[in-house]
Amino acid sequence: MRPAATVAAQTPSPAQLQASQAEARRLSDAFVNVAERVSPSVVQIDVTSRDENADQVLRWLGRGGGDSPVARGMGSGVVFTPDGAILTNNHVVDEALTINVHLRDGRFLPARLVGRDPETDLAVVKVDAQGLVAAKFADSDTMRVGEWVVAIGSPFGLGYTVTTGVLSAKGRGGIGMNLIEDYLQTDASINPGNSGGPLCDLEGRVVGINTMIVGRGSGIGFAVPSNMARRAAEQILKSGRVERAWIGVGAQDLTPELAAMIKVDPRAGALINGVQDNSPAKRAQIKPGDVIAAVAARPVHDSHDLTREILAHDVGQTLELEVLREGKRYGTKVTLAARPGRPVPPVPVQQQGVPQPGLGLTVRDLTAQQAAQAGLPAKPLPLITGISPGSAADRAGLKTGDVIIEVDGTSEPTSTQVQQAAADGQLLLRVQRRESAFYAALRK
Repeated sequence: MRPAATVAAQTPSPAQLQASQAEARRLSDAFVNVAERVSPSVVQIDVTSRDENADQVLRWLGRGGGDSPVARGMGSGVVFTPDGAILTNNHVVDEALTINVHLRDGRFLPARLVGRDPETDLAVVKVDAQGLVAAKFADSDTMRVGEWVVAIGSPFGLGYTVTTGVLSAKGRGGIGMNLIEDYLQTDASINPGNSGGPLCDLEGRVVGINTMIVGRGSGIGFAVPSNMARRAAEQILKSGRVERAWIGVGAQDLTPELAAMIKVDPRAGALINGVQDNSPAKRAQIKPGDVIAAVAARPVHDSHDLTREILAHDVGQTLELEVLREGKRYGTKVTLAARPGRPVPPVPVQQQGVPQPGLGLTVRDLTAQQAAQAGLPAKPLPLITGISPGSAADRAGLKTGDVIIEVDGTSEPTSTQVQQAAADGQLLLRVQRRESAFYAALRK
C-alpha cells in the first residue's frame, strides 16, 4: 500500500483543478473566436459538370435522353478581396459547366472563373458583390510545427464545419498530386468538400488552403501554404494566370553516401543534377555536381528548400546564389526567368460566353399514368426536362427529372400555367424530387 502522503500528492487540489479548467476554457474560447472571425470569409462552392450517366435518373419516368446531363460537386473557398474574389482549389472548378457560391449571409450567387493554376491546384473565382469580409493571411513561413490550427469548410456539403488540430509538418512534397508541392500537413479533420477552405492559426489568419487528404479519416491532410497561395491569387487577379520564377536546374537531396563522396554535410544544400541550355543557371555558370547552399542569403538544405526559395521571388529579379564546388564556396548571380509551361486550357464554364437568358428551365406535362407510376396525383403535372447551366433554375438547385407540384400558390399546375406564371421573370415553385418536396425561388 502506498503511503497516504503519496496519494495526496497525486490528487489535484481545488486550486489546481480550477486553474486547469480555466486553461481549457481559454483554449475553447480561442477556437470559438477563430470560427467567429473567419466564417464570414468562408464560402461553399457548388459546380456542375458533364455526366453522361446522369440521364439514368429519368428512366423511372419513362423519359429518354436529349438534354445534356450534368453531375454536381462542391467544395469550399475563402474570400480574398472585398469585391468578390474567392480563392479555392483548381480541382473544385476543373471541368465545371457552372459555378455558384453560397455566402455566409445566405446569398447564392453565380461566379465566373478568373483563372487557375493547376501546378499548385489553386484557382480564383469571382462573384458580383461588394463589401465582403476578406480573410487575413498569415506568413506561413513563420508557422511552427505543433501549433494549433483550425480548418473551416463544407465537408460533405455540411457548411461552416470547424475542426481543430495541429500543424503536423511543413515542406511536404513528393506526393505526386501536383507539379509543385510544398504542403503544410495537419491532423485537423479534412474531408471531401473541405477542398479550397482555409486552414487558420489561433489569430484567425489563413495559413494554408486545404487541398487533399491521404486516406479518409487517417488524420493526414495537406494545405497549400498561405504565402504560395497568396502570390498565386494576386497574379491571377492581375493577369488571369501565374508566372512562376525559374532558373532551369534539376536538383535532388544529398544522401549521406553522396555527401561523403563529395565531402560535404548531408544538409549542406541541394545537389544539382542537370542544367538546361539557355537557362538562367547556365548563364550563371552553374554545373551538374554543384551544391546550392543559399539563395539570397537564406540557407538551403535540400531540393525542396531550393524550389521554395526560387518560387518566393518574382520573374526578373536577380538573386545571389551561394554554391559549393569541389570543396570550395563561391557566389554567383542569377536573373530569374519565367518557368516554361503549357498554356492552361479553359474549362467549360469559360467557354460559355454570356449567361443564359430567361429562367433556364424547360418543362413538359407527364401523362396521368406516368404521374401515378411516380406516386403523384394522376394528373398531367409538369416534368422539368432541361436546365440551362448558369441559369436561375440551375442556381435554385433544380434538376432534370424534378416534378412541379405548385407554382405561385397554384397546386397541381400544367406546363402551360408554369409558362404563364414565368412571364413576369420570376417563379415560386414547390417541387417533388423522388420522395421529398421543397420550395425554390427563381428570378431573372
